[in-house]
Amino acid sequence: MEDSKHLSEAENWTEVIEPHSSLLSLNLKEVWRYRDLLLLLVKRDFVTYFKQTILGPIWFFVNPIFTTIMYTFVFGNLAGLSTDGAPQVAFYLSGIVMWNYFSNSLNQTANVFTTNANIFGKVYFPRLIMPLAVVTSNLMQFAIQFLLFIAVVIYYSYIGKLHPNLWVLMTPILIVLMAGFALGLGMIFSSMTTKYKDMTMLLTFGVQLFMYATPVIYPVSAMNEKYRDIILLNPLTAIIECFRYGFLGVGDFNSGMLIYSIVFISIMLIIGTLVFNKVQKSFMDTI
Repeated sequence: MEDSKHLSEAENWTEVIEPHSSLLSLNLKEVWRYRDLLLLLVKRDFVTYFKQTILGPIWFFVNPIFTTIMYTFVFGNLAGLSTDGAPQVAFYLSGIVMWNYFSNSLNQTANVFTTNANIFGKVYFPRLIMPLAVVTSNLMQFAIQFLLFIAVVIYYSYIGKLHPNLWVLMTPILIVLMAGFALGLGMIFSSMTTKYKDMTMLLTFGVQLFMYATPVIYPVSAMNEKYRDIILLNPLTAIIECFRYGFLGVGDFNSGMLIYSIVFISIMLIIGTLVFNKVQKSFMDTI
């Protein structure tokens, strides 16, 4: 009798790990249970990045400042590209800040299996935590660069060259959309890099080209009618145009563009999550 009592107590496990039975078995409740791990990974990334640096978070200002200076000189002065009447510094910086967050999140998410193979092979936790940690960690870099952008907007608004409007309230939604697109697309590529290593190099090259299909260095209004429809197919176009329209008061933007981006990114995120969920079950066999 006493032995059966001990046996019954032993069967009350605190954690039960079972194989997923289907492609749709995402178990998002388990991801929520491991939110403390998510915060720990974000903190680790932040501390690791600055552990052996002298300037610390100031490095986050270096990239957008020097890139803005280069874009202003090359595209603004030499090439003479339009900025819809907005000051060149504010125009280019707005695109750079948004693009940096997307490109960094996408590249890091795409390599999440290869860079974390040792951890995945030793410890169990919901694998979806890793790509979520990537996009969350990059939010800190975005926040620092966003403060620089806000300072520029305040200056030009004070001297009367910029006229922000209520569309600035859409900023949190725009950030979530950009994070969702980077997450969904990144998870699809991460699933392919487990088997095809050269996909990493292809992605790095592709992201650089993709920037020119995104209105980072030019406004949509300056595009030839022949190419404008192609640029509008890019879901990032509406996000960046809305961002600029809100803070700079310029741009060719309408709410229909944003609705398209929301639908497109939602579908991409669902597909990416399902593909990631399928590959994470057996990626250790191919990594």
